[in-house]
Amino acid sequence: MAAPRVAVVGGGIAGLFLAHALLARGIEVTVHEQARALGEIGAGVFLTPNGIRQLRSVGLGDEVARRGARVTDRSRYHRHDGAEIAGVQLTDSAGTTAALGMHRADLVALLAEPLPDGVVSVGRRATSLEQDADGARVGFADGSGVEADVVVAADGIHSELRHHVVPPAEPVFSGSVAYRGLVPADRVPEWPRDEWNMWLGPGRHFLVFPVRAGELINYVAFVPADEEMRESWSAPGDPDELRREFADWDPRIGSLLAEVDATLRWGLYDREPLSRWTEGRLTLLGDAAHPMLPHLGQGANQAMEDGSALAALLARTDRADAAGVRDALGAYDRLRRDRVASVQRGARENGMRYDSVTRDLAARDAEMVAHARYRRRLYDYDVLAEVGALAS
Repeated sequence: MAAPRVAVVGGGIAGLFLAHALLARGIEVTVHEQARALGEIGAGVFLTPNGIRQLRSVGLGDEVARRGARVTDRSRYHRHDGAEIAGVQLTDSAGTTAALGMHRADLVALLAEPLPDGVVSVGRRATSLEQDADGARVGFADGSGVEADVVVAADGIHSELRHHVVPPAEPVFSGSVAYRGLVPADRVPEWPRDEWNMWLGPGRHFLVFPVRAGELINYVAFVPADEEMRESWSAPGDPDELRREFADWDPRIGSLLAEVDATLRWGLYDREPLSRWTEGRLTLLGDAAHPMLPHLGQGANQAMEDGSALAALLARTDRADAAGVRDALGAYDRLRRDRVASVQRGARENGMRYDSVTRDLAARDAEMVAHARYRRRLYDYDVLAEVGALAS
């Protein structure tokens, strides 16, 4: 039996992880990225136990632990004035896997570096897709193309191929933007290098966690959007405006923001859950299928669950069996859609909880204490066990 050949469009975290998951199962894969070089803008990404479990499954667990920053059980939720609300759930129920803070660029490098030569190509913007009973072909803006048995669109919220699966639709703006950036830890020596801390206040919240083995402190400040900010997906932000947004909050925030020289500002968008992810030999993965707000820290983690599931299902198929390939993609679609739609909705709801929307502070604080149960269920989910159950 010969496994299907897979072409992945998109060389971010989702596409690169999928390449590892496929190669680990002996499946031929190529990854095609439209940028001229691999990389990630932005700052930190939080890897939760369900995502770290997938990285371990492809042999990258030790390297993630080396490059990441572990956070301890001293991590807390706080009211905006610094009063403590609750501890933060950072492990699965067994306590065997703990969350890590990672610089996005470090995670991309960690995923890209071990891949064999020839797997990844850059400067390849997908412009067309053709498919029939015998295979599929992706065309690129430079006139080149690639043929495969399966095409995976892992090219983000603005996916060039999504319209082949579902009708075009505008992303949904959340009403908020995020200021993001990094501060060298040695510029704030009083700041803990092993804690995830969030401050919650009316209409906004402020998150801090370490990355790059504690060398950098990552901050994300969520604030309501004005009209100018509403039109921006990403743009340079004004550090002084950021400081004004949190001027009357816990003085610890002010001490960190005093060291901010430059910041980026991102509009926060997601999409409504899709009714299908697959059309013929094309399927969607990661943000191309389910962009979500960052309020559960699940974007990259859910993309890695996608990749593990898809690779495991394709490993059971023969490229010569066109119906079997389509069945595997359909099984992936059905397995992942409900799980991810629930997480998308949960991220929206959690953002409202953080910002005290429709809740008084006492009710919000009680929900934050209870939130640990939800987090444990989220982190305990074993996507490969779910795939295995499909065969039983």
